[in-house]
Amino acid sequence: MQKYNYFCTFAGGMNIRDHQILKIALPSIVSNITVPLLGMIDVAIVGHMGSPVYIGAVAVGSMIFNLVYWLFGFLRMGSSGLTSQALGGRELTEVTRILVRSMTVALGIAFLMIVLQVPLKGLMFWLIGPTVDVTPYASTYFNIVIWGAPASLGLFSLLGWFIGMQNTRFPMMISIIQNVVNIMASLLLVYGFGLKIEGVALGTVIAQYAGLLMALGLLFRYYGRLRQYLVMKGTFVREAMGRFFNVNRDIFLRTLCLVAVNLFFTSAGARQGAVILSVNTVMLQFYLFFSYFMDGFAYAGEALGGKAYGAHNRIVFRMTLRRLWMWMLIVTSAFTLLYIIGGQWIVGLLTDEAQVIETSSDYLFWAWLIPAAGCVAFIWDGIFIGLTATRGMLVSSFVSALVFFGVYGMTVDVMGNHGLWLAQVTYLAMRGILQTIWYRFRLINTI
Repeated sequence: MQKYNYFCTFAGGMNIRDHQILKIALPSIVSNITVPLLGMIDVAIVGHMGSPVYIGAVAVGSMIFNLVYWLFGFLRMGSSGLTSQALGGRELTEVTRILVRSMTVALGIAFLMIVLQVPLKGLMFWLIGPTVDVTPYASTYFNIVIWGAPASLGLFSLLGWFIGMQNTRFPMMISIIQNVVNIMASLLLVYGFGLKIEGVALGTVIAQYAGLLMALGLLFRYYGRLRQYLVMKGTFVREAMGRFFNVNRDIFLRTLCLVAVNLFFTSAGARQGAVILSVNTVMLQFYLFFSYFMDGFAYAGEALGGKAYGAHNRIVFRMTLRRLWMWMLIVTSAFTLLYIIGGQWIVGLLTDEAQVIETSSDYLFWAWLIPAAGCVAFIWDGIFIGLTATRGMLVSSFVSALVFFGVYGMTVDVMGNHGLWLAQVTYLAMRGILQTIWYRFRLINTI
C-alpha cells in the first residue's frame, strides 16, 4: 500500500467522479454490514449455553452500550467534519491537532464512565428494566465490558479522523478484524475455558482493544509523516476547543432527539402487546438495512464535501452534491422496489412466528415508504457534518421529533399502530425537508 498523498487532488482537476464517491461509500457499507453480524455471533454463542437468561443478559448488556456509545457518536462525526475541512485547506498542523483533541476528550469521557460505572449501570438498568433472573448476568456483562470504553471511544475518534482524511478502507479493515477477533476470543473463552457470560464479555473487550491497536498501527504506519506537523502549543487553546465542543455539543443534543424518538417508538409498540412489538421490531430492520447503504454515501458527503468546503472550492462541492443526489435516487429506488416485491419474503427470513408474519402484512406498505422518506436526511447529514453545520442538524432533529410526537398524539386513538408508523415516516421525511430548507436559506451562500 502506498503512502497516503496528503495533497491529493480531485480526479480530473475540477471534476468529481463517481468512483471517488464509491471509493469512500463502499468500504463504509461493508463496515456497516459487519456491525449486526457481531451481535448475531454473540447471541448464537450464548444461545447454546443451556439457558435463555444468557441471551437476555447479552441483549440487555449490548443495548446499554449501544445506547451509551451512540450518544458519544459525536466523537466520530465531529472529527470527520473538522478533519476533512482542515485537509481541504491543507492545514496539516490542524489535522494533527484535531486528532489529539478528539482522542483526549474520548479518553476523558471513557475515564468518567469507568469511575461512575455504578451509577451509570443503575440508571441504565432502571431505564431498560431487565427481569430479575436476567439482571445478575447482565450486571456481570456490564462490569466487564465497561473496561472497553477507552478502546471504543478512542476508536470513534480515530475512525472519524480516517474518514476525514478520505480513507474508509481502514475503518472497514478494522471492523472486519474486530469481528474475527471477537468470534475467536469468545469461542475460546466460552467453550475452551467454560467462562460462559464472562467469556462473551471478555471476547467483546478483547476485540475492542484489538481494533484500537490496529487503528493506532495503521495511523503510525501510513500517517507517520504527519508527526512533523504536530505542534502541541495551540492544540488546547480556548478558540479551538470552543469550536470543537460547539460542533460536538450540537451533534450530542441531536443524537438525544434521535434516541428519544427511537425509545418512544419501541415503548409505544410494547404497550400494544408482544405481537405488535415483534412486528415493529421486524419492520424496523427494513430501515436499518437501508441505512447501512445510505450511511456509506453520507460518509462520502462528510469526506468529499468537507474537503471541498475547506479548500473553498464551490464548483467541486456542488458537483459532489449533485452526484450524491444521483446515487441517493439509485439506492432509494432499488430498495423501494426490493421492499415492494420481496417485503413479505424478507419478513419470513427474519421470523418464523406465524402470527407476526400474518400481522406484518397489514403494515408492510409502511416499509415501502421508508427509503423515500429517509433518504434525503442521510445525504444532508453527511454534508452538514462535512460543513460542520451541526446547528442545522440539531434544529431539524428537534423540530422533527416534536412533529413525531404531535402526529402520534393526534392519530393513535384512531389509527392505533398505524398512527405510530405514520408518525415515524413523517419524522424521517421532516428531517430531510427541514435540512433542505436550512441549506437553502442558511448555508448555500456560505459555500
